[in-house]
Amino acid sequence: MTLLETIRGPRDLDSLSKEQLVQLAAEIREFLVTEVSKTGGHLGPNLGVVEMTIAMHRVFESPRDAMIFDTGHQSYVHKLLTGRQNFSTLRQQHGLAGYPQRSESEHDIVESSHASSSLSWADGISRAFAMTGQGDRHVVAVVGDGALTGGMTWEALNNISDDNTRRLIIIVNDNGRSYAPTIGGMARFLNTMRTRRSYRSLYLSSRRAFDRLGAPGRAVYRGIRGGMHGFLSRFSNNEALYSNLDIKYIGPVQGHDVAAMEEALRQAKGYGAPVIVHTITEKGRGYEPALKDYADQFHAVGQIDPETGESLESSTAASWTSVFADEMVTLATQNERLVGITAAMLRPTGLHRMAERFPDRVHDVGIAEQHAVTSAAGLAFGGLHPVVAIYATFMNRAFDQVLMDVALHKAGVTFVLDRAGVTGPDGPSHHGMWDLAILQVVPGIRLAAPRDATRLREELAEAVVVEDGPTVLRFPKGGVGVEFDAVRRTGDGVDVLCESGKDVLLVAVGSMAGLALDVADRLSAQGIGATVVDPRWVVPVPKSIIELASEHRIVVSIEDGIRVGGIGTRIRQDLREAGVDTAVTELGLPDEFLDHASRSQILERVGLTPQQVALDVTAMISGSKLPHARPLPEDAAV
Repeated sequence: MTLLETIRGPRDLDSLSKEQLVQLAAEIREFLVTEVSKTGGHLGPNLGVVEMTIAMHRVFESPRDAMIFDTGHQSYVHKLLTGRQNFSTLRQQHGLAGYPQRSESEHDIVESSHASSSLSWADGISRAFAMTGQGDRHVVAVVGDGALTGGMTWEALNNISDDNTRRLIIIVNDNGRSYAPTIGGMARFLNTMRTRRSYRSLYLSSRRAFDRLGAPGRAVYRGIRGGMHGFLSRFSNNEALYSNLDIKYIGPVQGHDVAAMEEALRQAKGYGAPVIVHTITEKGRGYEPALKDYADQFHAVGQIDPETGESLESSTAASWTSVFADEMVTLATQNERLVGITAAMLRPTGLHRMAERFPDRVHDVGIAEQHAVTSAAGLAFGGLHPVVAIYATFMNRAFDQVLMDVALHKAGVTFVLDRAGVTGPDGPSHHGMWDLAILQVVPGIRLAAPRDATRLREELAEAVVVEDGPTVLRFPKGGVGVEFDAVRRTGDGVDVLCESGKDVLLVAVGSMAGLALDVADRLSAQGIGATVVDPRWVVPVPKSIIELASEHRIVVSIEDGIRVGGIGTRIRQDLREAGVDTAVTELGLPDEFLDHASRSQILERVGLTPQQVALDVTAMISGSKLPHARPLPEDAAV
């Protein structure tokens, strides 16, 4: 039995010797590389927080002391130390989540896994403890240096510093990276702190010197360390940004030294007031492939060879992201007014290729989606056309800025939303399923959903020439897949993909076109005629959709966004306003948080498969009430 296998809960760490702690850290890293290489997951971030997490659980008493991880992707070590060591189905259906999840363990507190929110959680929890007579309970928040680029972090710090009576410890996990190297003035400040022979390095070097003297030396050390700490802490605080917030500061601390981390955390615990512990770590620590020039690829990995780090996943299809990346370079070459903006996700969103070609025309603003959007409005005012590339799930965070800063001012800004719809193993906080419902309420907005690579290029080119309001292009995660040519295009740009009768008009939103065509074939086999259309631009609803709807018995919209307030709802409203009484049924995702699983498993569960949709439409045609997410009979004819 390995030492790791004996750890069933945090208190099993208490009796371990210094040598055993070093052994445990090595075993955890070996475990992570072996297991995550089989399933995929966030490997690099977790390799960097092994000793830090061990020290946290030795010093504090989870779950009585609340531990919060920002953004939560670095919680694998926390899971291992709290009794969850079956990683064989990590991020798979019914397996361990890739982020903290309350249903898994009482040790998990915050599930949202969106960056920069941890300190606001910590502020609220610590206030609640103080107000309810639980002042002996601590709150520990781990926040990466990348999250310090987010404004919400500073809003929280402003409030935390206003009340120094709470037991709140903020661990700044400083590895110089978020998805990629952290950018901006905050990054430059922390880099200066890392390289300075600061209070903490002097303090620890003096401790090692005294320890070498044996017991007498340690006694002397204990006698003078208070005075040394007081002097050097003031020395450091006078130079530290955090001192101006009136929050005690300890650091920088070597984050891969369990003893140093424990000493710093015990000292912070003893203050009885908010404390910042600045720890220096290395993302990908102990795994050579993750430390090379392409280390950012190991932030999150698919299945890899554990020895070499090479991907074991093969795909002949280009990804949606790569198609967008290449087209942005093409368009930027033709139009010097185009600029790119991303929020700490230059490579994941594909803007890195434009940045390589036109480095002065791409801006990474850090984890600051709200700033990205309003900054884009300013760029538009200055005569440029910004393309803001962001994951669909993170677009939720900047809705007010889209509404009031871009749309109200009729700014020509294009938003490109990657990972739209059901994304799969990252779970409920990362599905990009709300963008269509949220954004379509913005006056003057135009929303496009390409069905394949050709339409992505086409619609992006159309979007970036719109100068009187926001445009949005959204596409899913993964490979682009096959092309679907239209049999004809209407005068207002709607693609008719097939026409086999006037019974059902299937309106396919973006990547759902393939499903709709499959459904049409199944219906045709039963003598039900169907027309499949791809609106291309789904908002505003093209007039030809209204005209086609008036010619059919029923309309069925199919989208991988939530049904509530989705595109189908918009079509229904427009039909009513036009006086068209054709029945409309909206097929999409339920208004619930969808657990982690593969995209296909989730779509099957919610009834978005060709078989289930064909059954639903058949039921409508026969006059039955439309069932949603009904289990498919094994002997179903369709």
